[in-house]
Amino acid sequence: MPAAEPIRDKKDLKQFTQYYFKKGQLRNYLLIMAGVHTALRISDLLSLQWQDVYDFDRGKFRSHVRLTEKKTGKLKVIALNMNLIKALKLYFPYKRGVFIFVSNRKNAAPISRVQAHRIIKAASAAVKASVSISCHSLRKTFGFFAYKAGVLPVMLMDIFNHSDFETTKRYLGIAQADRDKVYLSMSLF
Repeated sequence: MPAAEPIRDKKDLKQFTQYYFKKGQLRNYLLIMAGVHTALRISDLLSLQWQDVYDFDRGKFRSHVRLTEKKTGKLKVIALNMNLIKALKLYFPYKRGVFIFVSNRKNAAPISRVQAHRIIKAASAAVKASVSISCHSLRKTFGFFAYKAGVLPVMLMDIFNHSDFETTKRYLGIAQADRDKVYLSMSLF
C-alpha cells in the first residue's frame, strides 16, 4: 500500500474539499475542512466535541481548540481560522449531539476511523486524485501548504508534535522537482 501523500495542487485541494459540500453532505465536508485546517491526527479529530469549538454560554465559536493529543499525551492549542469557522457554522447545529462528527448509525457516538477513511477515499476517487490519499493526507496537506507559504520546518515540527525532523521532512512531501527548483534558482555570481 503506498504511503499517504499530501495534496500538492491548490486546484486539486479545492476540488477535494468541495466534493461533499456540493453533495450537501456537510459532516463529511467539515471532516475534510477540519483535517486540512488543524493538522490533527484522525483520532483527535473524531474526538472533537461541540463544546471544544463552541462556547454555549457566550453563544459563539471559540478562537482556539484545546485538547490533549491521544498519541503524545501533549496539550494542543489550535487557532480556528475563518475558513474552518465558516465550515463549522454550516454544520452547526445541523446535527445535535456531543461529538461534531457524529455517526448516522450509532446514537451520539462519533464516526469510526474506518468510516472516516471511507469518506476520504470516496472523495479522493471522485476527484480522481493522482496520489494516494488517506486520512493522514489531510494532516500532511496542512504541512505542505504551510511550508510552501514560508513556515519554518521547525515550527511545523512543533505543530505536528514530531520528536525528530526526519518525520517532519516526510510530511512535507518535498519532491525532486522542489529540490531542482532550489538548485536552479541559485545564482551566486
